[in-house]
Amino acid sequence: MAEERVRAELLESGTLLRLVLDRAPGNILTGGLMEQLGHELASHANERSLRMVVLQGAGGQFCWGASVEEHRKATAKGMLRALSRLVREIARYPVPVAALVEGRCLGGGFELALACHLVFTTLDAQMGCPEIKLGVFPPVLAALGPARLGGALSDRLVLTGESLTAAEAHACGFSTAVFDGPDPMARFTEWYRKGPARMSAAALRTAAQAVRLGTAELLGTRLDQLEQLYFDRVLESHDGNEGIEAFIARRAPVWEDR
Repeated sequence: MAEERVRAELLESGTLLRLVLDRAPGNILTGGLMEQLGHELASHANERSLRMVVLQGAGGQFCWGASVEEHRKATAKGMLRALSRLVREIARYPVPVAALVEGRCLGGGFELALACHLVFTTLDAQMGCPEIKLGVFPPVLAALGPARLGGALSDRLVLTGESLTAAEAHACGFSTAVFDGPDPMARFTEWYRKGPARMSAAALRTAAQAVRLGTAELLGTRLDQLEQLYFDRVLESHDGNEGIEAFIARRAPVWEDR
């Protein structure tokens, strides 16, 4: 089993919290890694001087998605509920949360980025949810995508499994900046020092709450309904289970359209 941990660092005199997903290869979101990330967020939520959290992946990759093995019928409900809890925690966090996306940011990893207040990318970033290619769909993208990306783009990503490039994400307003060079964290820190570091932590907390008041319904009833749709239709379908098993076995799926 791959070693997994979330590395936490308080930077910039304790005003910036850096959380690094560290599970080679690809920082796959297992139940254990999601629990660790939730614990780190909760343990720093009440630090008065904290102005921002930045999420990053180790090894030049943000996150390749939630564990496909945990998408199997026996464990899928627990996995989806754990991801939903984490997404809600990020979206409702008392200070702004930024995603610093390098490399691939797919599936559940992209859904974490969707929940963040701000997204920064490197030139090589690829973001999307390929779930439809496995015979399933991404509930968090279906819930948050229209508000964060716009309805047409969200529909396209859900229905096709296509990915966004860094340039496309910036052009549509999803990403704040695209960083070039070997040290994106240094570039992010530069940006932070010019902006949030100079602001009142109390003001940032109020503003973070203000901009997310409208997401309560999306992350409440709507996400619950989408999860139930997944449980009732996808987990009980032949093709939803076949796509997952085919991916794990590294073979082409045999669709029966049911």
